[in-house]
Amino acid sequence: MTEATTDRDRVVAAADRLFYARGVQSVGMDAVRTEAGLPLKRLYAAFGSKDELVVAVLAHRSRTWDDGVAGASAGARTPRERLLAVYDFLDGWFGSDDFRGCAFINAYGELGGVSPAVAQAVRDQKQAFARYVEDLVADLGADRSLAAQLVLLAEGAQTTAAITGADRVADHARAAAEVLIDAAVRRDRAS
Repeated sequence: MTEATTDRDRVVAAADRLFYARGVQSVGMDAVRTEAGLPLKRLYAAFGSKDELVVAVLAHRSRTWDDGVAGASAGARTPRERLLAVYDFLDGWFGSDDFRGCAFINAYGELGGVSPAVAQAVRDQKQAFARYVEDLVADLGADRSLAAQLVLLAEGAQTTAAITGADRVADHARAAAEVLIDAAVRRDRAS
């Protein structure tokens, strides 16, 4: 690994921790530099602007999300189980000590109106998740509209868990997903 790659990875990891804990706008590049343990010159050599850094953090978060969802569904044997594993993943995430909601929704709320690059990075991640769920719904043999319903349920659970801090949000979302999945399968079999 080159020094530039190592610097980029250190800066992304540091910025991710700070942005997720405190918000993007409240964290300056100097705080990121301090957290990463790099001179400011090397930080700006790795990322020319804060927007560029935010987009890199979101790309990192996207890979983490994809790996987490895939890991949760790895042991599932059926498309139904893989769909429900999404909510099991959410349950584990919501219970973590540092859970502060969806980093993509948070970033969009702070910067979506002023940074087209951040808005697009958020849209890309949300669309990728929707395609993942669409593929699982297709494997299930259910109508495509089920995917939109399940994605909306997962996204709403993230927001609700972050805002209310309520226990069992993912459990409730999973139970609702089971009802939707079973109803869609019954409807498709009857057709």
